[in-house]
Amino acid sequence: MYKEQVDMTRVPRHVAIIMDGNGRWAKARGKERTFGHQEGAERAHDIMTAAVKLGIDYLTLYTFSTENWNRPDDEVAALMALLLKHLEEEMFMKNNARFRVVGEIERLPKVVQDAVHYLEERTKNNTATCMVLALSYSSKWEITKAVKEIAEKSKNGELNPEDITDKTIDQHLATNFMPDPELMIRTGGEQRLSNYLLWQCAYSEFYFTETYWPDFFEEDLCKAIVDYQSRQRRFGKTGEQVENKK
Repeated sequence: MYKEQVDMTRVPRHVAIIMDGNGRWAKARGKERTFGHQEGAERAHDIMTAAVKLGIDYLTLYTFSTENWNRPDDEVAALMALLLKHLEEEMFMKNNARFRVVGEIERLPKVVQDAVHYLEERTKNNTATCMVLALSYSSKWEITKAVKEIAEKSKNGELNPEDITDKTIDQHLATNFMPDPELMIRTGGEQRLSNYLLWQCAYSEFYFTETYWPDFFEEDLCKAIVDYQSRQRRFGKTGEQVENKK
């Protein structure tokens, strides 16, 4: 139903998703949390394929936050094993999709780091959707890292503090290779950003759904995009200014 309603001329270039609800989805079925994560990984494949069909340039998925390192060791180990299993070259090549990662990659197990770097290199010349995994990522880590880099350049005389602008910060963020997300989706019923793309979401449209991530399919993505397309994006201007510009 919603798929037919999507205006293909106004699809957001960048959609970011907080994939929430895997554990609660599994618990509701009397299963272990890892069962929910397994199903959630399958859904990530499905949504990437849907993004390619829709012509979305960038799809960023909040996969593992820096705070997630505080989870029980067995759950973290299971998540790392699941991640390694689902970094499938064939899926990306079949969809002509690219793969990138943002986050503290050096904290990941070496075998996962190697798999990530291999897949990034293998898919870099593909031309369809770029699926970006936020792995061992948090906005506070990212912004702190950017501030340190800018401060170091200023100390070394490479950058005049008076010349620092928001674009300077953009250039030093881990996400500097892609535009800010026009649409931010969070599944699972919670309504917060959870330390995710805080700087980049300054003017993103937010879409919250009660649907748990393992139950979020292509039709749900299309529903979110249709909702996004019904909104007027003003960027601080009045509605009349936006209308008159058309």
